Amino acid sequence: MKFLTLLLAAFPLYSAVLDLTHAVIVAPPGSIASTVLAEEVQRRRGVRWKVTDHAPAGGPTVTLAVDRTAASGRAEGYRITTGATTVRIVGADQRGVLFGVGRLLRMLDAAPGRVTLTGPVDMVTAPAYPIRGHQLGYRAQANSYDAWTVAQFEQYIRELAFFGVNSIESIPLEDKRPTPVMKVPRREMNRAVSEICKRYGLDYWAWVPADFDLKDAAKRAAMLGRIEEFLRDSPEFTGFFFPGGDPGDNPPESVLPFLEDVAARMAPLHPKAKIWLSLQGYKAAAIDAVYDYIDKRRPAWLGGLVAGPSSPPIQPARLRLPKQYGLRLYPDLTHNKICQYQVPSWDQAYALTLGREAVNPRPSEFALIHNWFAPYSDGFISYSDGIHDDVNKIVWSALAWDPSTPVRDILADYSRVYFNGAVAEQAADGLLALERNWRGPLKDNGAVESTLLFWRELERKAPELGANWRWQMCLLRANYDAMVRRRLLYETRLEEEANAAMATAPRIGSAKAMELAEAALNRAVREPAAADLKARVEELCEKLFRSIGLQSSVPTYFASGEERGAVLDFVDYPLNNRWWLEDEFKKVSAMASETERTARLVALEAWEHPGPGSFYDNVGNASKSPHVMHGDTDYVEPEEDRRLDPTFWWWDNGKSRARLSWQATLWPHSIVYEGLDPDAAYVIRTSGYGQCWLRIDGERVEPYLNGSQMGEFKEFRVEARFLKDRKLVLTFDHVTGEEDLNWRRQSRLSEVWLLRR
Repeated sequence: MKFLTLLLAAFPLYSAVLDLTHAVIVAPPGSIASTVLAEEVQRRRGVRWKVTDHAPAGGPTVTLAVDRTAASGRAEGYRITTGATTVRIVGADQRGVLFGVGRLLRMLDAAPGRVTLTGPVDMVTAPAYPIRGHQLGYRAQANSYDAWTVAQFEQYIRELAFFGVNSIESIPLEDKRPTPVMKVPRREMNRAVSEICKRYGLDYWAWVPADFDLKDAAKRAAMLGRIEEFLRDSPEFTGFFFPGGDPGDNPPESVLPFLEDVAARMAPLHPKAKIWLSLQGYKAAAIDAVYDYIDKRRPAWLGGLVAGPSSPPIQPARLRLPKQYGLRLYPDLTHNKICQYQVPSWDQAYALTLGREAVNPRPSEFALIHNWFAPYSDGFISYSDGIHDDVNKIVWSALAWDPSTPVRDILADYSRVYFNGAVAEQAADGLLALERNWRGPLKDNGAVESTLLFWRELERKAPELGANWRWQMCLLRANYDAMVRRRLLYETRLEEEANAAMATAPRIGSAKAMELAEAALNRAVREPAAADLKARVEELCEKLFRSIGLQSSVPTYFASGEERGAVLDFVDYPLNNRWWLEDEFKKVSAMASETERTARLVALEAWEHPGPGSFYDNVGNASKSPHVMHGDTDYVEPEEDRRLDPTFWWWDNGKSRARLSWQATLWPHSIVYEGLDPDAAYVIRTSGYGQCWLRIDGERVEPYLNGSQMGEFKEFRVEARFLKDRKLVLTFDHVTGEEDLNWRRQSRLSEVWLLRR
């Protein structure tokens, strides 16, 4: 019997449900944590909890208290315990109480008009990393923050604190462009956000670059004056983050004296504040100069270094930096392409339509990246330019508190507190499904349609969430992804019909062949695919602009640029080569002879279909590069160059009429052809820009045709000795001598053919 009692104690047969519908909050007067708890329970479940500083004689209570020994005295830690009718949150400090309240809100099982907690609960926890924050820049470039009121900023900061966020970083002085959606002057909003952080007991940082020459004495003095004004405006201030580059192009010999002057102005106003410096874009000599300065002077004003996009690798940085200084991560959670962490194996159709700043839940990927880099750091403050990366923010926040937390548990908490308990588990799976929508060739990803059906069913189950902006973002992505896939499949078939029409040019004439080809291509306009989904996308974009200020269009919703989340402006962008072919047909019509016109149409038709025994790869398009060895589809080492992903080029504000294969380039690991005819004659043809240093089976070969502009060809002979084993392996040397060129002018590869002659 004694053994059975011990067994039952260790493994309870049931969980008690504590009814907190009529609970009273017991907390010291003026407690921000009690205000948050009472207001959020009422906002989310319509239940009003009274706040008092004296425990009532009976009934359920939620008690908030500070005990310096709680969580073994670890800063910001807390303990949550339950009794028969009580919940007790004890923080090691005031932040600990606030974060404990956030955790309780994530745990509550609530339906409208009722609040319960499944127990018993006895939880002790404290954060793994001391810096946990996000950049919320009130500037024109942001795709949503600039449309917010002070109240919206406060609510969002509060909701981030539910997951242990203790730092908010503003962008107070950069980007002076006017914006029609701003409701509050920038200086006033910067002051207000600092006041919010002070009220909640959170740290307030500022990202302040120098995108001018610091040797210009007048501009330098003006900048110092603006910084001092900002510091005087800020009742709370913790850290000044200066990016060495991105933007800015100032060497350390200009940056370090400037930061000394900033420190001299900051010390009297905020004596505990520190300056943090990133080495983004610095070359070896500049990096050495910064470390030499730190080693020799050990400046007291320096808080540490920041590792962001284009920074030196973090592991050697941590080893080289003296231990008295911190190392903060600055992860880009906001961008999908041409960025620090590009979406792996992303289909070009998404890159052309969703672009750089679409709604982008990437929980599993960012969990891996966080847990890879975090041990070298003291925490993070993320780069974010809008609300679209909200899920990524929460994943990083939760993992910086406890890196062992399973990703799905984080998503369930996210859904429980921001949606409701009734759909929390399913919504967590729905967020994971949205991430999987983006992996690999879109044409082969039938799960995209299943994800849409899944979210439609959730929408049916929870109509009360229709006005919830986070819910709206999930629905937008589910509908947009399915719309893009349906359009891709349809428009690919239309281009195939156009190719078939061009192939008939020798028989029916060039004019008639082009007429038939254009008619096929233009069915995408006359009879578009997924019109119902497009209408739903437009409806959700309108709702998101009204609910949270998401600017999904330049002309309609005042997005600051096409790259800044303007997904609505690309819903009709061709997902085949319609625009390019239309332009080519004009060139063909201008040719002098029917022979020339016919030959060109036949060449256009055969572009991606070079005939039996020949092969074509569009190297930047995962669905059209069967011979390209892309490497692992999952991350092994999540550095910026951890895997070879394509560069999705941004030309003509995203509305380029260039051939799609030229808009996605890649230097692949290798290209492999098997089962070749050893007695045949082959030629390798490439398209791209600049140089192509090709090796065949490890041996460098030179082109006999050497076009260097996009759309021109290089051709290389394949000697018979390479074909004896019926296999070819193509690799590409790094083109040296371009290191000082802007990356947009460096050599790149678009397409590779193996042509049997």
